[in-house]
Amino acid sequence: MDLYEAIYKRRITRDFNDKIIPDEIIEKIIDAGLQAPTHDHLRNWEFVIIKDPKDKENVLQFIKKGVEPQLEILKQILTEGTPQQKMYAAAMPRQYSMLYNASHIILPFFKSNSGVFHPNSVSSLNPISSIWCVIENIFLAATAENLACSMRIPVGEEGLNVAKIVNAPDEYLLPCYIGIGYPADECPIVEQVQYTAKEKMHFGKW
Repeated sequence: MDLYEAIYKRRITRDFNDKIIPDEIIEKIIDAGLQAPTHDHLRNWEFVIIKDPKDKENVLQFIKKGVEPQLEILKQILTEGTPQQKMYAAAMPRQYSMLYNASHIILPFFKSNSGVFHPNSVSSLNPISSIWCVIENIFLAATAENLACSMRIPVGEEGLNVAKIVNAPDEYLLPCYIGIGYPADECPIVEQVQYTAKEKMHFGKW
């Protein structure tokens, strides 16, 4: 698949079929992630791959607990509202299933430093900046393989709890969960707010 085609086709998907991705494809996608730019050339990134149903239940247990109060809020939101409201209405009920039903869950970890939560210099946020480059590479590589990804950012202590479950070292942080799999035949298509480059480009000054 052409790079531009992968970029334009990349979408978050929250509905998967039950087909299992071969491990060698997962490895190929992680290899693509590792090509991302890194501030220290050490590529202090590690990936925990979850595919057994019991392991999935174990790492996703905190999502179940956290989503229920949010679903109560969802009942008060009109699903016929703005694109953002429609997206929220489609996404919140699937926070658990969009990961559990994926063929694999990828937990990308990055080695943090003391400045990640309290930045005091330009370089303080380098570790978290570079891991998001890794994550985007993973999304694009998955798209090129005709796969799809879901994503959730941990809330509160969720990420720290998951890190403990998978025995991640204390200095490694989890920026998100990635569900990766074959998209369901009839995935709901959520309305996107579209912009063109011309609308966003400013030459010389804003």
